[in-house]
Amino acid sequence: MSDDNAGHDPVGDPTDDSADVSSNGDDTGPTSGHDTGPTAGFELGPRGEEFRSGFVAIIGRPNVGKSTLLNKILDEKVTIVSDTAQTTRHQIRGVLTDDDCQLVFVDTPGISKPRSALGSHLNEVASRAIDDVDLICLVIDGRSGFGRGDRRLAQSLDPARTVVVVNKIDGLAPERVLEQLAAAAELDFSAYFPVSAFTGKGVPALVDHLRSRMPKGPLWYPADTVTDVPQAFVVAELVREQLLRSTRDEVPHSVATRVVEWEWPRIRVEILVERESQKGIVIGKGGETLKQVGIRVRRQLPPGVYLELIVNVEKNWQQSPELIERLGY
Repeated sequence: MSDDNAGHDPVGDPTDDSADVSSNGDDTGPTSGHDTGPTAGFELGPRGEEFRSGFVAIIGRPNVGKSTLLNKILDEKVTIVSDTAQTTRHQIRGVLTDDDCQLVFVDTPGISKPRSALGSHLNEVASRAIDDVDLICLVIDGRSGFGRGDRRLAQSLDPARTVVVVNKIDGLAPERVLEQLAAAAELDFSAYFPVSAFTGKGVPALVDHLRSRMPKGPLWYPADTVTDVPQAFVVAELVREQLLRSTRDEVPHSVATRVVEWEWPRIRVEILVERESQKGIVIGKGGETLKQVGIRVRRQLPPGVYLELIVNVEKNWQQSPELIERLGY
């Protein structure tokens, strides 16, 4: 790819007081499932109880609120959110640790009928996430109701390991919530929880239930870990999140982002689209759209960041397995 076709938007002042946002280089923690060693052996918590730990996959159709739920559980933003289907394109891990238990959550892409090689790959990513976990949270949109897509997905899950989470109950009448719980009950899964990932209603009860079902196990991550994703990935995702909120039509699905330079305080992020017309939309009139994206991302980063955004065209990248792999999906 050449920068000859790039749109540029440098944002920030490298002379500002800066704080290092780069990763500390500590990659402690398992890379997949339970296949690597823990950071500590079996221990006793302060109350004399043997430590418990495990992995919980959060799955569901697109736009049911999986990422919002994870952010609410952790009380910290570890994954981007938008109204665009399949906003999440990776397995994002979030870690919740208390004195006696560690829960490792795996946020997954929404599962839907694929329309591209990327869509098929994202379905595979989500499906693989359920293989090596202790529990599965199947998230259902309480507002749109329990539909055929939910039912198809549910049929592939182990009922004994699956907890149904009826999300988006805020604003729903109590009888409507009961209707959705009754509809989901036909699945005969192990437990059912109505929650609002937006307000947090019902989330503590869900977390308590998940803790109670964890097996005895080690501390997989250091106790102060909240997520295992590298800082460069976080910045690239923040850029994509703002692009999803700023662009329209087919552009969101055609956008990919990655950090191509990290020399503190300078960060350079490449934005890929599939067509020249999309490039124009992303840049905006007089570069205004790209400028506003950069400003909003920089507000979420420590002071002193000089953020440069470039836009390149890679035709039909969503249909190329090679490019999908090169982009880290």
